[in-house]
Amino acid sequence: MSTSATHDVLAVIGGSGLYEMGWLEDVEEVSVSTPFGLPSDVVLRGQVKGGDATVLFLPRHGRGHRFSPSTINYRANICALKMLGATHVLSVSAVGSLREEIEPGDLVVVDQFIDFTKRRTSTFFDDGVVAHVPFADPVCPFMASAVHDAARSTAARVHRGGTYVCIEGPQFSTRAESHMFRSFGAHVIGMTNLPEAKLAREAELPYATLALTTDFDCWRVTEEAVSVEAVIAVLNRNIVHARDVAKALAHSLPDVSQSPARHVLQKSIMTSAGATSPDAQARLEWLIGPRQKAE
Repeated sequence: MSTSATHDVLAVIGGSGLYEMGWLEDVEEVSVSTPFGLPSDVVLRGQVKGGDATVLFLPRHGRGHRFSPSTINYRANICALKMLGATHVLSVSAVGSLREEIEPGDLVVVDQFIDFTKRRTSTFFDDGVVAHVPFADPVCPFMASAVHDAARSTAARVHRGGTYVCIEGPQFSTRAESHMFRSFGAHVIGMTNLPEAKLAREAELPYATLALTTDFDCWRVTEEAVSVEAVIAVLNRNIVHARDVAKALAHSLPDVSQSPARHVLQKSIMTSAGATSPDAQARLEWLIGPRQKAE
């Protein structure tokens, strides 16, 4: 368990199938309003049975899958979790495989991202205050190691490491695009982890992804083209493993005091205190606090 004095709070972002968390007690729904609007849905909050951690769950697309990958309010989602005290973030995401060795049903704990999104706001620092956070290693290594250990306790096959290419969607990729992404060395393809991971880094939240492989994308000529029906069929089987991973992780959250996300803003904010606009200060008070007070 973490040796930090801060109470551990695991935030889980994923599909609505994760709502079935019988391993939590004192469960409540929490509505959160943020400076960036409302998150995708109310946040489910509960205590781990037999453990010390609190767990927050937020359905990325809203219950009933109401928001497409491009219309998710990623800023409000990450802000809401931070405001509720999150100390660790687990992102559970459906992906397509770009590698022969990664088969539908496999779990992948990725460690890199390639951003091919086009329409999404990817920063909290876009008006009135500027910050440039390092993002060379976008996944917290301590979280990734703990997620991998938790995933190995399930019956699923698990791959440690790999590159996730995030496309805009909502359409699946073309065959030409799929082959291009394979030539980049990418391992899986999805639509949701960016800008989510970037915003988690700006919010100083240690972040890791558990990718649930549902298909071979469309590069594999022996496979049919990707369909929603096929994806959901495999995802429904995978979600059981994802719940098991979240439960195991919540019982053994890592010490993330040395995570690259911790205190990253201390050397990343470029705007001086005197030049910070009052509006920006008010909008980011939950994040930058007294470190960037306007003079």
